[in-house]
Amino acid sequence: MDVFGEALKDQFTKPPAETLWVHNSYDDPEEMPVDIYFRDEDEMPELELKAMELCKGRVLDVGAGVGSHALVLQGRGFDITGMDISASAVNIMKQRGLKQAVEGDILTYKGQTYDTLLFMMNGIGLTGTIAGLKSFLKHVKKLINPGGQLIFDSSDLSYLYEEIALPAKGYFGEVSFRYEYKSVKGNWFKWIYVDQRTLLKIAAEAGWDAEIVFEDGHDQYLAKLVFPNSAYNNQLNY
Repeated sequence: MDVFGEALKDQFTKPPAETLWVHNSYDDPEEMPVDIYFRDEDEMPELELKAMELCKGRVLDVGAGVGSHALVLQGRGFDITGMDISASAVNIMKQRGLKQAVEGDILTYKGQTYDTLLFMMNGIGLTGTIAGLKSFLKHVKKLINPGGQLIFDSSDLSYLYEEIALPAKGYFGEVSFRYEYKSVKGNWFKWIYVDQRTLLKIAAEAGWDAEIVFEDGHDQYLAKLVFPNSAYNNQLNY
């Protein structure tokens, strides 16, 4: 069952939705306000506004949810497609007026190519692990045009371990989540928050030119990864 999608449908058709709980592998469950996914441009934080300013060309908004960012970009004249793994989210995107919305998983997607792949609200976390992120940075080269870019935000979770020991195994930013809505719990899924130093190292090893373009002062940052034109023709060798 698409637990997250059910919450989105309720918020869209008969707001407000009931409480959406997010269970995690490191602390107590947290309440997630569903209306945050429906916010307008004037309600978006500076980091997200900066991310949209960096977009260029043909854009794929990955993990687009109900299309809040995609709709802003569409309004600015971009050729923008919203993608989400949730069929309910995709249906809502279309009903909200997004012209191009597709149901899909970017980890296995083999469709068209884009100039910008945009991941908001730590959307890059869907790669799940450090190994998954490395694999993704290789796979995604096939989905971008020469000089294409990835724009995404992430966070350094080391602050969680200021008073407790780091995990004995794995990278400290690798966590697990599951949603609960109306007493129905979804499956656990892996998610990753990657610190800046680790990201820059992994990106360089995979052949990307990476830079941190914004920091919000609360351990969250915005990154831009560009695949150099000089390397584009050799991308299948990575």
